[in-house]
Amino acid sequence: MSEQIKHECGIAFIRLLKPAEYYYSKYGTSMYGLNKLYLLMEKQHNRGQDGAGIASIKFGVKPGNDYINIARSNKESPIKDIFGQIYAEYKKIENINPDLLNDVNWMKENAQFTGELFLGHLRYGTFGKNSIDNIHPFVRENNWMSRNLVVAGNFNLTNVDELFNKLVRLGQHPLQTNDTVTILEKIGKFLDDENEDLFKKYKAEGHSNREISDLIAKNLNIQKILNRASKYWDGGYVIAGLIGHGDAFVMRDPCGIRPAFYYADDEVVVVTSERPVIQTAFNVPFESIKPITPGNALIVKKDGKVEQLQFKQPSSERKSCSFERIYFSRGTDAKIYQERKKLGRLLTPSILKAVDYDIENTIFSYIPNTASVAFSGLVEGLNDFCKDVHKEKILALGNDITSEKIDQILNIRPRVETIAVKDVKLRTFITQDKQRDDLVAHVYDVTYGTVRKGIDNLVVVDDSIVRGTTLKQSIIRMLDRLNPKKIIIASSAPQIRYPDCYGIDMAKLGDFIAFKAVIELLKDSKQNHIINAVYKKSKMQENFPKEEIINYVREIYKPFTIDQISEKISQLITPDDVKTKVQIVYQTIEDLHDSCPEDKGDWYFTGKYPTPGGNKVVNKSFINYIEGKNERAY
Repeated sequence: MSEQIKHECGIAFIRLLKPAEYYYSKYGTSMYGLNKLYLLMEKQHNRGQDGAGIASIKFGVKPGNDYINIARSNKESPIKDIFGQIYAEYKKIENINPDLLNDVNWMKENAQFTGELFLGHLRYGTFGKNSIDNIHPFVRENNWMSRNLVVAGNFNLTNVDELFNKLVRLGQHPLQTNDTVTILEKIGKFLDDENEDLFKKYKAEGHSNREISDLIAKNLNIQKILNRASKYWDGGYVIAGLIGHGDAFVMRDPCGIRPAFYYADDEVVVVTSERPVIQTAFNVPFESIKPITPGNALIVKKDGKVEQLQFKQPSSERKSCSFERIYFSRGTDAKIYQERKKLGRLLTPSILKAVDYDIENTIFSYIPNTASVAFSGLVEGLNDFCKDVHKEKILALGNDITSEKIDQILNIRPRVETIAVKDVKLRTFITQDKQRDDLVAHVYDVTYGTVRKGIDNLVVVDDSIVRGTTLKQSIIRMLDRLNPKKIIIASSAPQIRYPDCYGIDMAKLGDFIAFKAVIELLKDSKQNHIINAVYKKSKMQENFPKEEIINYVREIYKPFTIDQISEKISQLITPDDVKTKVQIVYQTIEDLHDSCPEDKGDWYFTGKYPTPGGNKVVNKSFINYIEGKNERAY
């Protein structure tokens, strides 16, 4: 993606199932869990660079001593900052007495982050301030161990106001209305209720308070707590929680919008937002790592029992975020790698049509680096096309075949070049739009001498085109310097037409180049009445319950074909001073699903939201656009 889009956060969860002595004996360190947590977080650094946080819980700590450790950072390199501080404390211990680092019992009693439960979080701040107070994990403290709750996650709820009001009606007084606090308080409320119910039960049976604490810790029904807490949640989420006495869980939304993978053996239970990081950190095969089933929670009891239990009915069809497949997740996942290649390969017919099948006079490249896998798929598709051309031309030679003519035919193949180079991440303090745009235009540079002026077409593959600003301000001007015959920008994602409300920073309709294009087309074709009609319908249902809201915004796209909208987008993103003809080619919805058959989440392309809250958000977003309100719709 050539423009910056902030997106889903990342989580890393570890439960050590053996005594501390076991890991020291086998792996030679008393910091095994912490070291693995660091590796899991660094391998998911792509998922969050605004902040990071970690938590650890120790088992069997004597009363009066800390058993929950928390560290958070919003520094420029937050993971490095957090672990640097922790390891610096360990270095001080080593300087005093090196043997202490090898004494697992002393370390557990005296050093932080030497427990059995670990939780890490990487944050992309799609909404709200990026202060240290916004960094996960969040903690809900209590003197009862089984009422302490630590929560971190990758989530976005569409109905925070509704949930906040429910908390107030339950008698609570939350200090903030954001979804993180709402989730923390919701789970915490029903954790308290479960504790209270069990307390009354065991008290009636004649147990002492000390006995009751142990019985509660042993018999807490985590499945029941999560079922009650999540009853009215609407959104995409993977939420990890640690309870003070040692139970833990990772829950996934019923549509499977957000990703979560786990691995368990007799030593550890691990959960992350991406599969390859577990493969790398623990050297385990692909098939040993499983996704958490939508609507289920992976629950790890203090006694080490691990099970996956349903807390909410899963949707009939999994609606996992397809942007994970196209762009956000690392391409080192075996499935994602193949899917991205296929996305590129399936662009081949549209791209060939755009260059009038003139392979010999076309150069193929990509921008940015994350589009390289899709590009390799495109090259495979082009090579297959060239093989068919070779066969056809060789057969057409008949008896007139010669070695020279065969060589000439076989030389017809894709011309692949490195065209665009991102020199630096330019930072500017200039506030005037034109001067700032002049600097942005130089973020990328080109490889001169690769394109024959006025002869070669230039095809550049991008992951997706959201706002089109970087294309207009930088990339197209840059490519135009090479004076190609034609510039084709090919997106491996379909046209992005609707806002996301489940974690990606794409919340305003007016930001999308596809939306701008269709509004222009409606005005050009004197169909403004469609805009007005959609506004009236949207405004009429503004205060409806989310379950009753219909996405009428889809109606503004109906009068036009994909090609008509793409043509208008091409016009809108072409600067006035660019002489070369520019054409945008998009992936189709059908080919997207063909490439990613198990992940059907396509709401930003189709407007088919997996939860009712999505329709509420797009409805509000359209109203905001018409009324000139530059604000998020949730």
